[in-house]
Amino acid sequence: TGMAARLERAFAHYRETFPLFAAAVLAVYLSGKISQVSLYASVTYVVARAIYIPLYAFGLSYLRSLVWVVATGGIVALLVVLFT
Repeated sequence: TGMAARLERAFAHYRETFPLFAAAVLAVYLSGKISQVSLYASVTYVVARAIYIPLYAFGLSYLRSLVWVVATGGIVALLVVLFT
């Protein structure tokens, strides 16, 4: 219950998005499309997910949702780099 349960849910959410992020990074690398955009997109995802954890732990739902959108934007940016 409480913060421990929220941290467990935050970790579950991380396990849902990380495989997509890792696959996108690997695909960008293997396709030779590494660029400043892919670097910034990757850093955006990692930093946003690091910020997401304490926000989730303390129950700051609106700010947490905004940070989740930023992290997801990092994955989307990687996919844009891959497919353009």
